[in-house]
Amino acid sequence: MEQNNQNNTMSEIQYTESAQLLERAKKVLAGGVSSEFRKYNHPHALFYTHGKGSSLYDVDGNEYLDFTLSQGPLILGHSHPEVVKAIADYSKDGQLYAGQHLKEVELAEKMNSIIPSAELMRFCLDGSTAVQTAFRIARAKTGRQKFVRFEGHYHGWLDNVCWGNAASSLSAMGDREQPVANPWSAGLSAGSADENIVLPWNDMALVEKTVAQRYSEIAAIITEPVMCNSNCILPEPGFLQGLRNICDQYNIALIFDEVITGFRLSLGGAQKYFGITPDMSVFAKAMASGYPISAVVGKREWMRLMEDGTVIHAGTMNSGNATVAAALSTIEVLERENPYQRMFELGKYCMEGLKKAAAETGQNMLVQGPGPMFCIAFTDAGKIKEYRDTFNTDKAKLSKFIAAMHDRKIRIIGRGLVYISAVHTRAEIEKAVAVAGEVLREL
Repeated sequence: MEQNNQNNTMSEIQYTESAQLLERAKKVLAGGVSSEFRKYNHPHALFYTHGKGSSLYDVDGNEYLDFTLSQGPLILGHSHPEVVKAIADYSKDGQLYAGQHLKEVELAEKMNSIIPSAELMRFCLDGSTAVQTAFRIARAKTGRQKFVRFEGHYHGWLDNVCWGNAASSLSAMGDREQPVANPWSAGLSAGSADENIVLPWNDMALVEKTVAQRYSEIAAIITEPVMCNSNCILPEPGFLQGLRNICDQYNIALIFDEVITGFRLSLGGAQKYFGITPDMSVFAKAMASGYPISAVVGKREWMRLMEDGTVIHAGTMNSGNATVAAALSTIEVLERENPYQRMFELGKYCMEGLKKAAAETGQNMLVQGPGPMFCIAFTDAGKIKEYRDTFNTDKAKLSKFIAAMHDRKIRIIGRGLVYISAVHTRAEIEKAVAVAGEVLREL
């Protein structure tokens, strides 16, 4: 019966056009894609024609209820009319000046007014380059070379942050006290691993011990305020404040990577939500509804090193008209409509619905996260506290669940992460939960 159900489901959706385009793309694009993660869609990399609101459409004519939101940026949904109009209107005046323009200042002023740590800032194109800018400032100010980062956290794909966020097994990670920083990719520069001190997350005692022993080497501690790239894990009570305290004690930069949490947990980011102000932060993704802009923001005492030219930051494409207009418009919509309570409520409603469906079907599904984003895993554990815990989850079952949801036109990120947008409705959440119940009964 299970096989028959699966066959019936598969007959209702076709991916033929995408499959043909993928074969064409492979002749000119390495792997047929422009980002590694796109290879792992179900049943293969897919091609899309357009998106509107909470829906995404592929070349085979399939309409998906979208909870990936393009890996997070589309907090206002696909093709928000106000954002699209702002981009078009401002782009008529020009695209890129190799100089400053008014809306760039207006965007910076807006971010300065809503983000606690944003006394000064610079705009970049993506999170990866903004992270490296923050590292450069930290090294220049402290005279130290290393940074502490946490297992499973993602801070971009450049060499020095490609350690410690990928491992083949729990045993490959080594002892908790002295973790092995496994490489994520071949071809990393030989010395890049030496820049990292990698630790398990949510273990304040181990952070304190390590920093006390090695503070003379450490320029910065960088963390996702909510760990969103390996499950969706909230900080333990006091953990972020503990990082703030230890950085103050040893003159170390505390850097929040708010690429995911920024503008999603609150208008002022996770730092506003948790009430912990870092020295520097990185924003991207939801900042501009999918347009390529990021920001490194920070307290003046750190950012002044760019102000006086001690630290060089540059980029021909930085703060182009379209990207700045996208960011300013997105933030203005969020500020005016203030969708955060609704996003939390919808996220919690979805989480509770999934938990109920899992209980009714006898499935060991764990659902955790703050609400505007949360994660699904299959495990007998009552909680996932750190990256190492994810090795005790049933990833094969999760893959089957995600694939079956996709075949029923509900799109979820392959690692189980779910994003709620400002335009999702309660009816759409109820639909997703009902479909999940069907899938769970068949697993």
